[in-house]
Amino acid sequence: MYEKFGEFDSAAEINRAAAAQRAEGDDEAILMIAEENGIDKEDALDYINGDVGELASPLMAAYGKLEVERKVLEPYEIMEDWLQYIRIRCAEDPRMALAVRRKGKSLKGCIAAILEWSMKHQRPVDKEILKAVGITYRVTLGIPGMGRVKQIITEYYLREEAAGS
Repeated sequence: MYEKFGEFDSAAEINRAAAAQRAEGDDEAILMIAEENGIDKEDALDYINGDVGELASPLMAAYGKLEVERKVLEPYEIMEDWLQYIRIRCAEDPRMALAVRRKGKSLKGCIAAILEWSMKHQRPVDKEILKAVGITYRVTLGIPGMGRVKQIITEYYLREEAAGS
């Protein structure tokens, strides 16, 4: 995922690396930093051309990391919804955008936290519902609702931030 420049911990680190490459006149390296971090090529070109002062804002850096991780993980159905909830939380709370970008935090880890909650909170599905779909064996379900998922997402990404406050 981060083969050439490694994983950056923040937008500030991305911007420092891009500034160093700009000082060297290495536009290709800036484009590579952008690509590795999910930042649009057009935004990188704006930076290279001097139209903007930084390659990435904290929100751009968070969205970029999520996009890179999405391509690797290939989430589907409900996991796509969860990814969208993470994006929404990043837009709502600047602390969340910073936390999403942190090393050690990942989309995969966040989905694992949601699934852990799901496994611990399974309940049997009503027999009449099972009968209606032709199932004769016991089925349990533990899918969290939207509000609970947003809570789990927030706790996953901001847990250390809250502990350090």
